[in-house]
Amino acid sequence: MGDGLKGLLKDGGSVRRAAVEKVFKSLGGTWESCYFCFGEYDILGIADMPDNVSMASISLTVGATGLVEVKTTVLMTPEEIDEAVKKSPMYQAPGQ
Repeated sequence: MGDGLKGLLKDGGSVRRAAVEKVFKSLGGTWESCYFCFGEYDILGIADMPDNVSMASISLTVGATGLVEVKTTVLMTPEEIDEAVKKSPMYQAPGQ
């Protein structure tokens, strides 16, 4: 069993959630939801960060401990998609 799971067993889920909340708050973000699960991941959460650089900083710092593996997915609001569809990038498909 990894040290991260040993710590979770010792301290419990609420203590771990509070520790994670502090990390996000330290860079101006919020940890909006937290779920412990079984399967591919042990914990899933939704965070709101001021920018991708701040999230990358957290991911790199936490991942460097070797105790957890961090995977992120950027979520976009419907309004952000509205903005994206208004842009017209120049694109040529392969072979055309």
